[in-house]
Amino acid sequence: MRLVHLLRGLTIELDLFGAEFAARNGLHPTDLRALIHLLDAARAGVVVTPGRLGEALGLNSAGTTGLVDRLERLGLVRRERDPGDRRKVRLVVEDRAIALGQGFFGGLIADLVAAMEAFGEDELAVAQRFLATMTEVVSAARAE
Repeated sequence: MRLVHLLRGLTIELDLFGAEFAARNGLHPTDLRALIHLLDAARAGVVVTPGRLGEALGLNSAGTTGLVDRLERLGLVRRERDPGDRRKVRLVVEDRAIALGQGFFGGLIADLVAAMEAFGEDELAVAQRFLATMTEVVSAARAE
C-alpha cells in the first residue's frame, strides 16, 4: 500500500502544479488536460479531431466545442482542415501554448530529469514499466 499512497501523493502534487499553471493562464483544468492530450498525440504522430479529443476527455459534443472555442480564442489551439480529407478538422497546438508550457513546466521537467540521474538504466526501466502498468490499470477502471 505504500506505493499506492506514494502514487496518490505524486498525483496530487502534479495536479496542484498543473492547477497553478491553469490559474495563471486563465485556463480551466480541462483546458490543461486537453492541451496535454494534444501535445502527447502530436509527439506520437497521432492526429486528433475534436470528436477524438472529446472522447478522450469524456466530454459531449457541446462541451468539446466550447473547450476548443475557448482554446482557440486564447491562441493556444487552431482548427485545421485535414489535407487528406477536407471534411475532417484536426486540432493543432499553437507555438504560444508550447512556449507557455515550457516557461512554466520547464524547470520542473529539468529537476525531474536531474533527479532521474541518480538511478541506473535498469531501475528506470522498472519504474517506466511500473508507471505504464499503473496508468493502464487506472485507465481501465475509469472506462468501466
